[in-house]
This record gives sequence, structure tokens and C-alpha cells, in this order.
Amino acid sequence: MDILKNINSPKDIKGFSIPELAALCGEVREYMVECCSKNPGHLGASLGAVELAVALHYVYDTPKDKLVWDVGHQAYAHKIITGRRDAFVENRKMGGLSGFPKMAESEYDSFGAGHTSVSISAALGIAEAARIKGEEMKVVAVIGDGAMTGGLAFEGLNNAGALKSDILVILNDNQISIDKNVGALHNYLVKISVSPVYNRIKNRIWRVAGNGRLRKLMQKFTLSTKLAFMKSGSVFQGLGFRYFGTIDGNDMGELVTTLSNLKGIKGPKLLHIRTVKGKGYGPAEQEQSVWHAPGKFDVVTGERKLSSRAPLKYQDIFGKTLVELAGMDSRIVGITPAMASGCSLTYMMEKYPSRTYDVGIAEQHAVTFSAGLAANGLLPFCNIYSTFMQRAYDSIIHDVALQNLKVVFCLDRGGIVGEDGATHHGAFDLAYLRPIPNITIAAPMNEVELRNMLYSATLPEYGITAIRYPRGNSEGLDWEKEFQFVEPGKGVVARDGEGVAVLSLGTVGNRVAEAVVKANAAGVSPLHINMRFLKPLDADMVAMACSRCHTIITVEDGAVMGGLASAVSEYVSANAPHVKVVSLGMPDRFIEQGTVDELISLCGYNVDNIYDSIIAAAGK
Repeated sequence: MDILKNINSPKDIKGFSIPELAALCGEVREYMVECCSKNPGHLGASLGAVELAVALHYVYDTPKDKLVWDVGHQAYAHKIITGRRDAFVENRKMGGLSGFPKMAESEYDSFGAGHTSVSISAALGIAEAARIKGEEMKVVAVIGDGAMTGGLAFEGLNNAGALKSDILVILNDNQISIDKNVGALHNYLVKISVSPVYNRIKNRIWRVAGNGRLRKLMQKFTLSTKLAFMKSGSVFQGLGFRYFGTIDGNDMGELVTTLSNLKGIKGPKLLHIRTVKGKGYGPAEQEQSVWHAPGKFDVVTGERKLSSRAPLKYQDIFGKTLVELAGMDSRIVGITPAMASGCSLTYMMEKYPSRTYDVGIAEQHAVTFSAGLAANGLLPFCNIYSTFMQRAYDSIIHDVALQNLKVVFCLDRGGIVGEDGATHHGAFDLAYLRPIPNITIAAPMNEVELRNMLYSATLPEYGITAIRYPRGNSEGLDWEKEFQFVEPGKGVVARDGEGVAVLSLGTVGNRVAEAVVKANAAGVSPLHINMRFLKPLDADMVAMACSRCHTIITVEDGAVMGGLASAVSEYVSANAPHVKVVSLGMPDRFIEQGTVDELISLCGYNVDNIYDSIIAAAGK
């Protein structure tokens, strides 16, 4: 690392030649691969964007000029060359760097982004604030082609084009987000990229145009040739942006020259670059979806370090069960917003491709599309990560619940998710869904309950249903059994007892079960109820707990405010005010990154925390 070891800020690269910049990129890649092999992260997209990150900091005067990275999957090189090289070994660890841009972490992070499609709107706001304040700065938004499918991106483009704001949007096109990109926009971008006649004419024009009057004349000609060779015209120019591209985003010389030229052009501009996801590391280039976030691996062989003996993940239980159900019920269709492999809807895609939809990174559309399917008699299973479902809240209320259209929402990654941190924890789903009428909210304690809840949700007794389950491995139970009906709104006694009741919701109940065993060994016999449903709340179970116990402890892998704790407290306040309620779960603050066990301990609801609460409530 002869070059990288001396790079402590972008100022250190300002005098570099193009070959020196290219050599730096090679060292950044090598360092990134080495770090991520031991400390996993989002590797593939960041490998593809190394030249882009280096070129942007070379051409622009950061941090005075503002770079807004969309999501942050592509921003590792940006972090490494902006004073965080040594800290990168602790990326995504508790107390270490965030895996995403974070304003509190560095002055070079102009805007935080853990969800897609935000960069254009944020960059526009920064640019307009600079205009109003009379500040001289350049503002650049970097967005991936997968993120460009999000509606927010087009809202930002539309507004920026109308305001004629001085921003540059860089469309980093690697033709894949996590899974292969889909949709009309993707096809359109490919069409632009591969039109040889248009690109040949355009390149000749820009070589001779210079920066004067001739450029303006040639720009008109550029547009006319583009319209001639692209029958649909340019969607970006239609939105008021001057479109430039495509160029090779892994060619340092071409990037620096193009960015330097664009820096002097005022108004809204879009530069379309092509990069290779996983660039420079063979295994990551060959299997781009797998190497989006590969986990630990051997740098030399590329072999990923996987545990072959681990139980199936909850997402796989969902995916395999849905295939069974789809075989039993022709109404069932599957929908996901660009998370097919992440949520294991791929099983249904393989078996029933005509009944499975990846709608791109467009959560709001996924929900309303599901509502439309339900309105015409189908039974949609809409699988969206808990944290991403937040983006579709209005659609859940107005398009599904208000019209009482039967959609089954499968909320993957409910609760603490680990190293992705505050932007990705499924903290709020229980709280934000609970006030909405017409929705049943379920949280299975294990894979058997998940399987049976998915089945039960297809039956007439259930209407709109949200089933939330965590990231990671299931409990290792024998789950492939005959389907059993789960009565909506009914909990079960997991272990009988008295004096202290522990009411759990979801897989955190397995931690409660361990704590209860420890408590029994210490001479305390608490009542453990697996509530299974937040809504409707099993009032009979809560009433029974109130009649037999002086203290109720609620435990949930979600925000305490608004979830099970709130529901039980409301019941107790109205019906048994003499009973004390102790609430364990995620506190009223954003939880940063770390391992799941570290963060659950930090939040105070690991096995020992639950045990201590039981013993304290029992007065021992």
C-alpha cells in the first residue's frame, strides 16, 4: 500500500497524474477486499465505484463541494480516502464506522443514506440552500441504476429540472442492484448504452466542440441525433436535464476529463457511466448477486466461509412454504421490491415465474400493485423488509387497509438486524402497523409457527395480515409438517407459572424460554405466554396473567413505544391497574451497528436481562 498509506484526505491526491490515480485505485481495491474478507460488508458495488470515488474527490473541492451518495453500498472507497482508512477495519462493527454515509461521522459525508433513491432530492435541497445563502459550491448526487427505479428519484429529477438547479447527477449503471435489475427503465438505459451510432457521433462532437459557441451549436445537434437514433427520446432531457454519456466509469482518464468538463457547465446535468459490479476481484465479477454482501471469504481462493450445519434461515422457511401454498391455491402471487434472493422469493420465481413479481426498488408501488391484484381476486404475498416497508406506509393505509383488500404482508428482517445498523433495523413495524384498522399483526416464535401462520393467512378467517420474522437462522425445529390452523389473535402458554408473567412476541420468546428455565432453577416459576399476535391482542391471556401475577414483563424485538408494551399497558391500565408492567425491547433511540447479540444486550433484552428482570420482579 505504498500510495494509500499516505492518503489521509482528498488533498493528498490533488497533484497526482492519471497513472498515479489508477494505481491508487488498485491499492484501494486490494485494501477493501482484504478488510471485507475478515469483516463482511457490501463489497461488490463499492469495488465497481472505486474510480468514481477517487475521480470525484480529485476533480471537486470536497468537503466544500458536496457529494451525496445514494444508499452507500458504493461508497467504501469514498470513506477510505477521506480520513477513515485505518478505521475501515472496524466498518459496521459496534463503535466503528457505519456501513453507510453518516453526517455525524465525517464532514465529507454530506448526507446520510441507508435507503435507496434519496440522493437526488437531498442534493437538490443542498444546492438550493447554497443558492439562497449565496454559497459557491458544486453538488453531485451519485445514484445506482437499481435505485433509479424508485419513485423518489424521479420526483427529485422532476423538481430539479423545473428549478434548473446547478447539480450533477451521476447514474452509476452496473445493470444490477442486489439481484438483476428489472423493468422498462433498465431496458431503456441498456438501449442508450449500446447504441453504437449515437455514441460514435456524440464522441466525435464532444472532441471538437470545446467550451465556446461551437459547443452550444453542437449540443443541439447532439439532441437531434439522439432523438433520431433513440425513437423514445431521452427521459432525462424530457425532465429538464442535459444528458451526457455513456462513458466507462472504470476508466480513470475518461472520468477525470468528463467530470472536469462538466464542472464548468451550469444547470441540471446527468452523467451516465457504466461500471462493473465487483470490478477487480474475479469472484465478485463472476457472481455479482452473491458478492453484493458475501460474508467472510478467503481472499486468494474466493471461497466464502459458510456454515453447512446451520438451520435454514427464516427467509427460506417463508420461500419454501410459499411454493407449497401456491401449489395448493392458484390465487397466490408473490411480490417483492428488488429483494427476491434476500427474502427467498426466488423459490417461487423458479416454480411459478408467471405468478411472481420483482417490481424493482419501489416499495410503495409494490404495496399498491398488491392491492390491485387483490382487488381483482388474487391473493398477494407481498414480501418487504420491515425497515423498507416504512416507505410504503401511506399505501398500506389508503390502498390496502381502507379498502379492506386482502394482502398478506411478509415483513422480513423484523427486529435487530446487526451490522447494517440504524437504517436497517426492523424497529418500528409493530408500532406503525398497530394503529391501522383491518390488519392482523402476527409474529411467530419459531419456524413451525411461521409456516402455519402463512398457511392460516390464506383462509377466510384472516383478512389483511402482516407476519413479521427476523433475519437469520431459524430455531432448528422439524418444520416440514402438515399445516395447522392458527386462530387469529390467540396466544399460547409456553410455560405455566405464577407471581410474575412474561409476555413475549415473536422469536425473542426463545430467549424468554431460556431465562424462564434459569429462573426456575433459582426458585422462581414465572408464567410465560407466547402472545403470537399483537393485533388483535389476546385479552383473555392478558386477563389471566393479571389475575395470577402481580407483575407482567413484556418482551419484544422492536420499539417498546407503540408495540406489545403499549398494548399490554393500555389493557392493564383500564382493567387491572394494581398490576405492574415492566417493558423490555428497543428503547426510544436509534440503535447503531453491531452484532445482533451485542445490540440486544445493549438494548437490555438478552437472556440475562430477562432473567434479571424476572428475579427483580419476584423480589429475590
